[in-house]
Amino acid sequence: MPFPPSPRARSGPRRRSLLAVGSTALALAGCTAGDEDSGDPGDGPSAADRRARARAARDSEELAGRYDAVIAARPGLAERLRPLREAVVRHARAFGGGPKASPSSPSSPSSSASSAPSSPSAPAVPGNDRDALAVLAAAERELADRRAKALVGVPGELARLLASVAAAGAAHVYLLTEGDA
Repeated sequence: MPFPPSPRARSGPRRRSLLAVGSTALALAGCTAGDEDSGDPGDGPSAADRRARARAARDSEELAGRYDAVIAARPGLAERLRPLREAVVRHARAFGGGPKASPSSPSSPSSSASSAPSSPSAPAVPGNDRDALAVLAAAERELADRRAKALVGVPGELARLLASVAAAGAAHVYLLTEGDA
């Protein structure tokens, strides 16, 4: 008496075919990654990669300037904003930006006031805490959205960094708007 066919007997791809497809995909991914960098004989980043990193660093530096302006104008928010500003400065450095004022400098009102006007793109700071936080949240949200859109056009490592920093920016938006600590 023949055995009925097992319901698991060919319900999907076999292990061998998955291994063959997986190893082929890895080989193709390795070849593709090498082709992207073929414009530069060294292992360094491409010109487009360097431009994207420089822009991301500038964006983070400008955002840190906005934090500086708010901290200078609204000193009561300094303790709440200092950790977020420090993270933004670390993001700029991760993208290869130059070191800005040390993260501890906003605690001194005189150094904060002197760094606020240096950022020409920093908007005027509203006269109350809630609106000042809303301005920072809007800047964080806009930058996180731009970085998320830029993911498509950059190579792997930079895409991962942009995604991570965009996620951090989204968390900052939450902390600035909902996270009344």
